[in-house]
Amino acid sequence: MEKPFILVVNDDGITAPGIAALIDVAKQFGEVAVVAPDKPQSGMGHAVTLNAALRVNSWEKDGIQYHACSGTPVDCVKMGVSKLLPRKPNLILSGINHGANSSINVIYSGTMSAAIEGAMEGIPSIGFSLCNHSIEANFSAAKIYVAKIIKDVLENKYQNSCLNVNIPDIPAEFIQGIKVCKQASGNWEEEFDERKDPMGKSYYWLTGKFVVYSNDEDTDEWALKNNYVSVVPVQHDFTNYKLINAIKHLENA
Repeated sequence: MEKPFILVVNDDGITAPGIAALIDVAKQFGEVAVVAPDKPQSGMGHAVTLNAALRVNSWEKDGIQYHACSGTPVDCVKMGVSKLLPRKPNLILSGINHGANSSINVIYSGTMSAAIEGAMEGIPSIGFSLCNHSIEANFSAAKIYVAKIIKDVLENKYQNSCLNVNIPDIPAEFIQGIKVCKQASGNWEEEFDERKDPMGKSYYWLTGKFVVYSNDEDTDEWALKNNYVSVVPVQHDFTNYKLINAIKHLENA
């Protein structure tokens, strides 16, 4: 049987340690190709490049084709599937992100937007994140659970699936297992730190803290705080189905 063809992407850039760890696991399961940003693109969400040319630098190493793209993570998926790859991938893997993408952070995440774009293309996709922003983060425990989840998705072939996987930054022996759960309710309490440049003009840095509004046992935030790997199935349908009937009267307005 033909090996699965796996596209690996990320938002931290093609040279990030996290994507190297993900490639190392992915190649155990099939043929791998990499299309990733040529520079960090964290927090880009589902942005696409419309007003600039996209440039790609390609090379091969250890039997894997690498493509460094000047665009966003979503650009990388679109370019990979539509232009750069020899055939449609059987699976798209995004990450391993340096830092968590739990709760509402899935909206802002370039890592997860790349995975969601894959699902929109009809390709099973998984976004992986480690709860450690450091460039020197240790991915050894994460790789164990990355392998478990990739194996399950390839075996079960979930249709149009996208999984948001967050992994606590602790040694493997302290991880309690996997929790399939829902997105916790939370948000950023943001501030803009105003400063002055040498010319006396104002500039701003976005700052703030993340606040969890609910910490129920069926949420990703609870799972991570209790040393579980959280797995949240996500989708690109933003419809608020509960509100449809409540606003039906607008049709008669």
